[in-house]
Formats: sequence, C-alpha cells, structure tokens
Amino acid sequence: MRIALIIQHANPSLGGAERYTADVARSLAHRGHDVELIASTFSDDVPWEVRRVHLSAAGPTRLLKYMQFVRHVDDHVIGTPYDIVHAMLPVRRCNVYHPHAGIEAEMLATAHLKHAGLRRKLATIGGRFNFKRHRVAAVERELLTSSRPPLVLCLSGYVRQTVLKHYTLDARHLATLHNGIDLKRFDPDAIEPSGEIRQRLGIGESKVAALIVAQDFARKGVAEAIRAVGKIRDSRLVLIVVGRDNAGPYQKLVKEAGANERVFFAGAASDPRPYYRESDFFVLPTRHDPCSLVVLEALVMGLPVISTRFNGSTELMGNEKHGFILDDPADVDALAAAMKQMLDQPQRALLARACLKLRPRLSYEHHLEQLLQLYQTRVPVVDLAAR
Repeated sequence: MRIALIIQHANPSLGGAERYTADVARSLAHRGHDVELIASTFSDDVPWEVRRVHLSAAGPTRLLKYMQFVRHVDDHVIGTPYDIVHAMLPVRRCNVYHPHAGIEAEMLATAHLKHAGLRRKLATIGGRFNFKRHRVAAVERELLTSSRPPLVLCLSGYVRQTVLKHYTLDARHLATLHNGIDLKRFDPDAIEPSGEIRQRLGIGESKVAALIVAQDFARKGVAEAIRAVGKIRDSRLVLIVVGRDNAGPYQKLVKEAGANERVFFAGAASDPRPYYRESDFFVLPTRHDPCSLVVLEALVMGLPVISTRFNGSTELMGNEKHGFILDDPADVDALAAAMKQMLDQPQRALLARACLKLRPRLSYEHHLEQLLQLYQTRVPVVDLAAR
C-alpha cells in the first residue's frame, strides 16, 4: 500500500503522537509498504527508511502555521494517489483520523476538568480565548461531520465515548486501537535490578517502592499520590516521582502530608526502564489519559498498577487482577487503601505474575497487526479531492 502519515512536527522527542508516528512509519516500511511522512518540520531521528514530504507552515503564530499546513495538506493529498491517508491531527482530507490526545471537541469542552482549584478556574477562562484550539476544533468538526467521514481510530473505549458525545458517527467509522509496547525493549528479564537508583535516592532494599512517571504532575495525580502516602502509617512505603515538571510545590506538600523522607523526586529520565525494574508497583491517579503508555510499560515489566477509569489503558487490565482501578481520581482515601494492599508481598507477587501474562496482548506487533487489518478492511474508500 501507498500510505501517507500526517503529523505537523516529525520529531519523536516531542511526545506520544510524534514518537508513535515515527515508529509506525518505520514498521510499515519494514513490512514493504510505501510510506511517506508528511510534516512541516523534521528532526534528525526521523526513520531513514521513510520518504519525507515537507510542507511549509510559515506564519507569526502557531495558529497561522497550523492553518497553512492544513491548506498545503489539502493541495498535496488531492494531487497524490494514496491508498491510506492517516492523520494524527485534524486536517480536512484523510481517510484515517487518529487523535492521540483525545478529540479536540472534548478538549475544548472539558479541558478545565483536568485541573483542580485555581488552575481549573484559569483553564476555564483561558479556554474561551484560546483561538487556536477553537480553530483546530472547527477543522475537526468539518472533517467528522462531512458526508464521507474518515475512520476514527480511538486509543480506547474511553476516547470512543467522547467521540460519540460530540459527533454522530456509526460503527463503520469508529475503531478502538489501544497503544502497544516494544516487548524487546521493555523486558524485565533483560534488565538486572542493579540497585543504583535506590542507592542514589537513599531507599533501602526493605522498602516497598511505588513509582509514578509523569510530565504533568497536576493532571497525573502526583499530589493525590503524596497525600495517600501520608495517610499510610507504614514506613515501608515510599514513592518515587519521575518527570520533568516543577517539583517545588510538591516538596512542600510532602511536609504538609506528613510524608517526610518517604517521597523522592528523581527528575526527568530518558529511559524509565531501570525505574520500573527497581520499583514494586506503579501508581497513576490521572484525571485524563486516552491510553497511558507508562501504564502499559509498567504492566509488561510486571508491575501491578493503580490508576483510574479516566485512563484508557486500564481497559486492558482487570481490577484486583493486575492492580486497582479507581472511580475517582480525587479520592485520596481510596488511593491510600489500594496502595496499602500493595504492601502485602504475596498479593503483590500474584498481581505481578498476572501482569506478565498480558505481554502478548500489549505488544507493539499485536498493535501493528490490528492497524494493518483496519487499513485493509475498515478504512472507507473516499474521494479526498471531492471533500
């Protein structure tokens, strides 16, 4: 097949959608498909096996750059005979739409719910005046309300529900495709627990280490995790926080919560695997995650997980079988109760064994097979020039 993958910035270091696009481009090319990566900028680590199509996106603001990119995508797609046009962001012409952060209509309507306190109030006000977000949502609306909509790839049933909340699409135009993990890279048997991380942080071998990996501490529930640790009067439990967000306010919260010397901020990590290997369970009380990669990485590394029903990744795990799924991200008592159960070593070992059995289902190869099957059987044949 001749496949176009569309992302505004082809730079895997920027995050989930960009990294996914580079990985899937490389994998499809290795399987013999003719893959073109359409973007306005390219980093040096874009796969060499993939042809690059550079479309300019000039302008003094991010909104104007985005709109020019969309117009150039229109012109390019109309004049090029692709079998599949797979877009990771809203454009006017594609036959596969794959929103990685959730759909724009939902972000516009409820982005404030992903925050708490003053940040929620500020997000509510800011959303009203975020012209870029409104314009991107308008492009998405034009795409999904057309007479010939694309196949919408939802990262989870959680995302699918939000699509149906805003758009009237029948089952032919919706598919759920969870993220996948490279099992060769995330292999607990291939990484020896050296103890270096615990030694550097000052965590003894007898401690039971909960791990949270997050870049947005507020949305991902770092404050709730700290408060839960403070509620558990068992000195064995410690929390390791990995991520590049500002730890200052949370270090103050550690003292307020009575969790002194039990919460450790490790900073950013380019490779989270050693942290998975030296921890005992994973926690992510997130307010919103379409399909958290770190939760899937933790599961395939054999770490039981505590997360919430607002995380699409939890659809792939069983409550009390692979960890615990919380109904309310703000319920610190429920989070503390789940963390307390993780202190029981036999129960934790039972959960860990169940997590490792999920590995084949969570593999990237399984994900890729599902994607190719969708390409071949579910993608609507659409005259993109006529849209």
